[in-house]
Amino acid sequence: MSDTTDEAAPAVKAHHERFWLTELSFSLVLAAVILGVAYATFSRRPITIYWEVLAPIIGLLCVGAGWHSAGDKSARWQLIWTQALHWVAFIVVMNVLLLPTVQRNFSANATGLAIFTLLALGTFTAGVHIPSWQVCLLGLLMVLGIPAIAWIENTALFFVLVAAGALALVAVFWWYWRQERKRSKIA
Repeated sequence: MSDTTDEAAPAVKAHHERFWLTELSFSLVLAAVILGVAYATFSRRPITIYWEVLAPIIGLLCVGAGWHSAGDKSARWQLIWTQALHWVAFIVVMNVLLLPTVQRNFSANATGLAIFTLLALGTFTAGVHIPSWQVCLLGLLMVLGIPAIAWIENTALFFVLVAAGALALVAVFWWYWRQERKRSKIA
């Protein structure tokens, strides 16, 4: 009876390692997307190359997520081609948004949010077509990030002022505490 448990342990361990590796890759992509949008928002410049590199990475993540559902060689080639076309279309539309004639109508903030929205939509629809709930969830988390980024951008000055005020209060209390400590040592 313990032989079966001992044989099942490596399979369970491999499953857990594969699960965490997969989840880590999704988390890293989400973090990369958020960092890219934050950089574009605060620098007030769109970062074209960043998005052009990130889109194929998400495409590879999608192929990896859908690989187990594609049973045979034909289905796997179809998965690769559909994802390649899907993400090439994203890159083309992104570059259309970055054309100088289009940029005259958008601020860098609007362009960054538009690209992020496009990336979120592309990620979600790729997850629907694979099908992969993880990719769909990644797309939905990106969608939730859109209003969050806009809110942070609008309230960033407020948070900086609150943080500066809190830091000033801490400094005053620290200084007062140090002075009282010196007085108590003298007395």
